[in-house]
Amino acid sequence: MKIMAAPDSFKGTLSALEAARAMAEGVQCADREAEVILLPAADGGEGTMSSMVSATGGTFATHVVEDPLGRKVHARYGVLGDGKTCIVEIAEASGLPLLKKRERSPLTASSYGTGELIRHALDAGLRTFIIGLGGSATNDAGAGMVEALGMKLLDQNGEPLPRGGRALGDLATLDVTAFDPRIKESTFLIASDVENPLVGEQGASAIFGPQKGASKEMVAYLDANLANFANVVEQHNGIALHTKRGAGAAGGAGGVLQAFFNGQMRRGIDVVLEAISFAEHLETADVVLTGEGKTDSQTLSGKTPFGIAEAAEEKGKPVLLVSGMVDASSLHLLAPHFTEIHSVVGETVSKAQAIEHAYEELKKKTEAVIKAYFKKIEGEIRSSGDCAE
Repeated sequence: MKIMAAPDSFKGTLSALEAARAMAEGVQCADREAEVILLPAADGGEGTMSSMVSATGGTFATHVVEDPLGRKVHARYGVLGDGKTCIVEIAEASGLPLLKKRERSPLTASSYGTGELIRHALDAGLRTFIIGLGGSATNDAGAGMVEALGMKLLDQNGEPLPRGGRALGDLATLDVTAFDPRIKESTFLIASDVENPLVGEQGASAIFGPQKGASKEMVAYLDANLANFANVVEQHNGIALHTKRGAGAAGGAGGVLQAFFNGQMRRGIDVVLEAISFAEHLETADVVLTGEGKTDSQTLSGKTPFGIAEAAEEKGKPVLLVSGMVDASSLHLLAPHFTEIHSVVGETVSKAQAIEHAYEELKKKTEAVIKAYFKKIEGEIRSSGDCAE
């Protein structure tokens, strides 16, 4: 029996790789002879880089770059196991996790550090990029990112703009003379489920600004500045970002990646599954295990377990969902997509226990699920060992 362990991270407790290992140990406790394939997955949000590098046997490169407020930090990009594909996660250098809540400042936060990471990867000879846009702290339309790669953003007097979303209202022209020519030699795939346009009621500032520290008044101001940025871009190259699908991702970085990097936007989980050769591994798997911290109706909006279930359904493979928690009110929506649905939190395990002992509880729950599944399909318990206390 070959079983694939392909969970997302259990946010706040286990990385996707740790969750996959816990599941694998649980499977081995249920059946010593079972073969387990570890394929930690993600959907384009935070943690995508680590999952993809782990799943493909890749490596990381660390560099000193600027955080959203211009402070020096160590940040990484990943290189997948093919040695050619670079993955850059915007949260690494320009993400909310780098800031304390009181430091959140969408008026001044910049994506410059993400541009620096791309430049370092280009210096290393990499030309195939996957960009993950989850978890950004910025609302600068990706202006800092292109500045780090040589583009000049100038006001009406020809002076460079300060970094951040506040200054974009003064943008008059773009000078691309020194914009890194290696960008044109490269391909950029944007892993994002965000379809929001750059501006308007569903734009970057209105929908995502508040979580980055923007007040109601600030949202309107930032939105107007992003509109000015879009106007200047359209005047420069004819690409209208105002209502472009996905342009509002990561504070507008999704737009600049489409306008100046020829970035192609795809659903995050699809990008990840393709990069980790999920379909190839699926061909020989008998059962797929997946899960996440909490599963509810939002899971069906392109989250990792749903993407896994979709791919497995195409091949007629059973999918067992084992998540930290499962929203009972969403079961009727989830049931058509999963062979079985299980929650670590239950009658014998409290939420506090599941968080404090996340690895062990996931391992034990997986063991129980696999034993019961084997019993159901074969009529007997195939366990050759019992690791659970």
